[in-house]
Amino acid sequence: MAEYSNSTKISFIYSNPADPDAFEAAYADQLALARKLPGLSRLEAAKVWPKEDGSPTPAYRLLDLYFADYAAASAAAAEAGPLVGATKQHATGGVIIAFAEVLEED
Repeated sequence: MAEYSNSTKISFIYSNPADPDAFEAAYADQLALARKLPGLSRLEAAKVWPKEDGSPTPAYRLLDLYFADYAAASAAAAEAGPLVGATKQHATGGVIIAFAEVLEED
């Protein structure tokens, strides 16, 4: 098995929710659950700008959770049941969750 020693992030890419106000009302709780994950070294939350004509983009919000390495991210994922449950409940437009190796940082 390959060794994954670079820092790793878990990214949540939220699609446009059916009810943005309800999503926003619940989002702070999702962030609080994310902050409780063991080994979390950095959290970055972002809201995607709409297109210049005001129409929505394919993504609504981004959440990146950073960990020292793949093992730390995997350990956190094992504890992420409450976060994933809340995400599935409130991400009514859908969500993609991805593990990614961080190759460059400034």
